[in-house]
Amino acid sequence: MEKNKRVLLIIVLVLALVLGGAGLLYRQLSAGYTPEQLSLAAGEQVPAASSPAAGEPAEEAQTAPDFTVYDAEGNAVKLSDYFGKPIVLNFWASWCGPCRGEMPDFNAAHEALGDQVQFLMVNMTDGSRETVETAAKLVDDEGYSFTVLYDQDMDAASVYGVYSIPSTYFIAADGSLVARASGAIDADTLQKGIDMINTQS
Repeated sequence: MEKNKRVLLIIVLVLALVLGGAGLLYRQLSAGYTPEQLSLAAGEQVPAASSPAAGEPAEEAQTAPDFTVYDAEGNAVKLSDYFGKPIVLNFWASWCGPCRGEMPDFNAAHEALGDQVQFLMVNMTDGSRETVETAAKLVDDEGYSFTVLYDQDMDAASVYGVYSIPSTYFIAADGSLVARASGAIDADTLQKGIDMINTQS
């Protein structure tokens, strides 16, 4: 009986040491590594310690593909209508939890930057799972003030090959596509993208 207790105690201690060592090793190996979601237009990763000066676009700037969507009044508008100032282009839907999770950061940045950066929140309005009414209700309920556009013909989603949301694109004032991000992004990543397109203005 006493021997069994000692064996059990030794097993528990060894297990605790293994788990503690694994945790310490994980912390040491992951220190200084931050997963990045922001990629340059050419597809390379943005360096973790990049500054706005380091966030230059790919050598050959790619013009952001144009598309037609609709504003809240049903008027057709094009992405190119907004060229002339930096653009944060975001694809979202009201049923998408990660989309809803990042929207407060987008709205806060929009309100802080005023007219310096154009935020275009393109709703994936398929007419069944997502409608203008459901999207507009979320925006109204939350009091968001950024520009919401409705992709009722799925033109924007098709042009950008958007099959998962949220997806965000950072476009310089001259219309060049600077960077993109797949999945929900936090306020720091959003700011990094904004800094990159502001340096291109």
